[in-house]
Formats: sequence, structure tokens, C-alpha cells
Amino acid sequence: MDYTNYSELLGLRNDVYRRPLITALERLELGLGWKCADVGAGSGDVAVALAELVGENGRIYAIDSNPLARDVVAKAAAKIGRSQVIAITQAGEDLRLPELIDLAYCRFLLLHVADPQKVIEAMSKSVKNDGYVVIQEPITSAGRIGGSPFAMPDARHPDIGAFLPKLILDSGLELLDAWAEAPAWAGKGPVSAYLESLTEVDPGDESIVLPPLVTVIAKKHA
Repeated sequence: MDYTNYSELLGLRNDVYRRPLITALERLELGLGWKCADVGAGSGDVAVALAELVGENGRIYAIDSNPLARDVVAKAAAKIGRSQVIAITQAGEDLRLPELIDLAYCRFLLLHVADPQKVIEAMSKSVKNDGYVVIQEPITSAGRIGGSPFAMPDARHPDIGAFLPKLILDSGLELLDAWAEAPAWAGKGPVSAYLESLTEVDPGDESIVLPPLVTVIAKKHA
């Protein structure tokens, strides 16, 4: 697959964390025919975007514990004619799919769940041998707004990203790659708009460093 216009293909140009996602998918060479699960899919932006890459013969399971998300994802997929996106209401800890898949993915999920290790193990069980698990989670306290630490008091594990590599090993997966990347900005733009959507506070012209997103790429073996 030609990854030259990958960002445009994914349709995620306004996603401030899109670059680490693109890097991970390039690393896997995800393409036509893949079967994937987006666990904690929310509104389904990533799930629907992934459908563009796997094509009609692939399949994307959009998993979310909120039953309202199912209808939102279904409408988003239908709008662009992506019938291979299947929305399912499930908690990550209880992940059960009708088939083994090539890739289980989640982002900004583990910081909210009671037992992150249990979710990772459920994702691993859903993947076929030699399949992949990709997880992206933040180190919230490392973010900065005008030099002050970023806080996410409602998160159960706000710095879960710092522990991801070890959690992967403890799940019996092979750790293939891991890195952290943080969007930064000042003034108006996607980064400040994203921050305002989280905090309901306009950061103005303050310097912003969003929480670093730790990406881990893991492989499952027999």
C-alpha cells in the first residue's frame, strides 16, 4: 500500500494525535483484508478511518461499553458506505468477538478502566497467533499549559502510559516497539481547540504541550 497520503486516507487531519497512529499502522503495514478491533471506539472516527485501509474484504469491530456509541458509529459508517464496520456494545474487559482478528487497538481507554491488565489480556485473546496489539495511552501529568502540569482528575490511571511496556510483557506479548509523542502549540489551532474541548477553558496564546501519548506495538505468539 502507498502510505504517501496516509493522513488524508485516514480522514483524521484534525486528530491531534494522528501522527503516532499513522506511524504505528505504517509499522504494521496494515492493509486490505485485515480484521481489526477498535476497543473503546467512542464516536468511531478511528474505526471508520481504518475501514478505508482494510477495504471491502476486511472488517472493523468498533467496541464501546456505552450503548449510545453503537448508533453513532453505525451512522458514521453508513454515511460513507462502510458496511464492514460492525459496532458492538461491550466493555474492554469482556471483549468477545465472533472471530480471531489481525489487530486489536485501543487509545485513551486504559486510563479509565478499573483493571488495565485485564483489558490487555482480553485484547490479546481476541488476536490470532502472529497478530498484533497496539495500545496508545497518555502520561497526563507530563502535559503542560503555560508551564503548569496538566491534570485529569476523573481518570483512574492518568499516567498509565508510563507503565505500558511492562504491562505488555506481563500479558505474555512480545514488545516490538514503544515510543512517546506529544503535540505542542501556541495560539489558535487544532491543539488548543482539543485542549479546550477537554477542559472547557480557552488557553489563549499560552504554550501548550499535550500529554505525551505512549504507543506500544506488540505481537502475539502461539
